[in-house]
Amino acid sequence: MSTRQNRLISFAASAAAAFLLLSVPLAQANPQILVDVQSGRVLEHEEAFRKWYPASLTKLMTVYTVFDAIRAGEISLDTPIVISKQAAAQPAAKMYYKPGQKLTLDSALKILMIKSANDVAVAVAEAVAGTQDAFVLRMNSEAAKLGMSDSHFVNPNGLPGKGQYTTARDLAVLTVALRRDFPQYAGYFALEGFSNGKTNTPNINLLIGRFAGADGMKTGFICASGFNQIGSATRNGRTLISVVLGTDSLAARADATANLLQKGFVTQFPATDTLGSLKPYGPGQDQVTDISADICSAKGAKVRSETRDEVGRMKVQSPYILEMDHEPRYVFAGLVPGQDVQPDKMAKADAIGDLANVPVPLPRPTSF
Repeated sequence: MSTRQNRLISFAASAAAAFLLLSVPLAQANPQILVDVQSGRVLEHEEAFRKWYPASLTKLMTVYTVFDAIRAGEISLDTPIVISKQAAAQPAAKMYYKPGQKLTLDSALKILMIKSANDVAVAVAEAVAGTQDAFVLRMNSEAAKLGMSDSHFVNPNGLPGKGQYTTARDLAVLTVALRRDFPQYAGYFALEGFSNGKTNTPNINLLIGRFAGADGMKTGFICASGFNQIGSATRNGRTLISVVLGTDSLAARADATANLLQKGFVTQFPATDTLGSLKPYGPGQDQVTDISADICSAKGAKVRSETRDEVGRMKVQSPYILEMDHEPRYVFAGLVPGQDVQPDKMAKADAIGDLANVPVPLPRPTSF
């Protein structure tokens, strides 16, 4: 572990007792769960069985299904992924690739995890299963095998769709399975950014490179679900994963995720349930919660405006999220050689306007 990480952990341990008594109100009122990957123990949970729209967290189910197809020899990381008309027509966030353009599955997976591109998700689904609908059937089959009993998917990218839902508990099951079943692909979840040779795109996950030991996993947003994040971090050989659903801003989901993971590393928890033994409980099991009125409204916009400073930088509050101490490390991800890699104006605007591209200021501990 680096000297910087040791300093962070030392500081975090001294601050934890006081700071962790504080919270992000919306996140605390909504589903969340904290799990030790090695033991499967559930360290903390709240409303873990409330049905929720998965948004782009869906893409973790997509990549699990892809990894299973690779294991079965159906596809490889070098397989060309062709952008279809249906893929190209997906709403943003997207790469704005044109029908017929190609990239490798390796590049596609990097783009899915870093930028959460909806067009690439559909193209990957079609490459694996022939059609998006056939791939979705496989997603649901895999989810059932994993024991995700309260999840159902209708597309591979998490865009709003009738009949799409999950729970914090099920998302934790999926994330633990990704870490356990496919450790050889763990690097895809910890990438700091990608470059296509023209444009650099940093990871939407604000913990990568800023929280000690952060190594995944995924963020997601639609109006109905709010701002969601699945976090993963490893320290001294111990990996924890967290699921935080329904926060009111990008900053809030990063704060809540960092605080929950940090609590897991510095707190001694009593013997608890595992993901397998945790029994359903609480409200919201019979219908999917929709928080659009709180998120995509004047009230929600005001809340998000208050998470920015005077120059538009995000104001994270968690003392465990530090300023990145180096320039992001960009890996290549883009079209196969011989194609135009210059994005069109819409793609460039989408990349520049991505909220993740705004630098994060050095956070300060909340006054007690």
